[in-house]
Amino acid sequence: MSAENTAPYGLVRDAAIVVQEGRISWVGPAKNCPPMFSQAASNDFGDRLVTPSFVDCHTHIISGGNRAQEFEMRLNGASYEDVARAGGGIVSTVSATREASLEALVSDALPRIDAMISEGTSLVEVKSGYGLDVETELKMLRAAKRLAELRSIRIVRTFLGAHAVPPEFASEPNRYIDEVCIPALRAAHSEGLVHAVDGFCEGIAFQPEQISRVFDVAAELGLPVKLHAEQLSNLGGAELAASYGALSADHIEYLDEAGVKAMAKANTSAVILPGAFYTLRETQKPPIDLLRKHSVPMALATDCNPGSSPISSLLLSMNMGCTLFRMTPEEVLAGVTKNAAAALGVSDTGVIEAGKRADLSIWNVNAPAELSYRIGFNPLEKRIFGGDLV
Repeated sequence: MSAENTAPYGLVRDAAIVVQEGRISWVGPAKNCPPMFSQAASNDFGDRLVTPSFVDCHTHIISGGNRAQEFEMRLNGASYEDVARAGGGIVSTVSATREASLEALVSDALPRIDAMISEGTSLVEVKSGYGLDVETELKMLRAAKRLAELRSIRIVRTFLGAHAVPPEFASEPNRYIDEVCIPALRAAHSEGLVHAVDGFCEGIAFQPEQISRVFDVAAELGLPVKLHAEQLSNLGGAELAASYGALSADHIEYLDEAGVKAMAKANTSAVILPGAFYTLRETQKPPIDLLRKHSVPMALATDCNPGSSPISSLLLSMNMGCTLFRMTPEEVLAGVTKNAAAALGVSDTGVIEAGKRADLSIWNVNAPAELSYRIGFNPLEKRIFGGDLV
């Protein structure tokens, strides 16, 4: 599966992949393998499918507590207002995250990371955003950094201080941006904890002008941006993100054609998140046909979080992308490999070609479509991480 191959899925049959010092040196039909590599040690994976390892480009896996109780409350007829009055919603996650130690946050996140690794994932984006004070935002990013030290996985750390207005600033979002969010971003950058900056542009979160102030600081610090945009309404978030050359606009259920055109012009990827759509029982679907029409790259991610998308499976997310949004199996596979890597600004993975990292997944399937076709079934045979079979 390479970038240049024009066959469906970029599939090469009876292929050979040469790996040296953690990177791919050559790939192509085995019969064409150069003699200089003929003496290299080999593994025969038989008729199995080899793909780039998965990239989960939008997650919130660092958090305290869980929201199973409010899930049950809603199923028993409670409204969102009832849940909020009972201390639920994002406020409960913020409270639990503030109270948790760094060690507890890491311990709680490890099973989620392990589940992702078990499905062939080698690169995961992890956001802050459940601290909403300076120290807890830094604690979350430190916990994300620790995950990559404990497991064979790479972590992209994204600062999401503009995620929600905390209770202590309930009527003063501008003061929160100035006194907490921006200082936390500067502190995270000075500690080397942040790779990108995100925000939530929505009526229940922050307005475009407030996001702009955060993005201006990101630009000053030389950090790329991305944005939760057009999930529940259209505030022009995707166009705003594109105006900053954003890596991605995520969710985008209410995105219109003007926003799609802006994203196409800025080469801003669309990150599709069917888990939140499913969990919240939404009905407004992202404009997949418009994204195709204007050639906007579509990535796909779990959005793993304790409230709106408690899903850690990219395989399930791929099936949801096909079933709920009518994406094709080829689109969702690209969405969790090359397009997901692009949505993170990572250029050394996501395709199988010479020069890229040898992050590969070996699947016990007959055809690529099986990866998105099956539900609740994991056909991963082996995973190669940085050239090592793990």
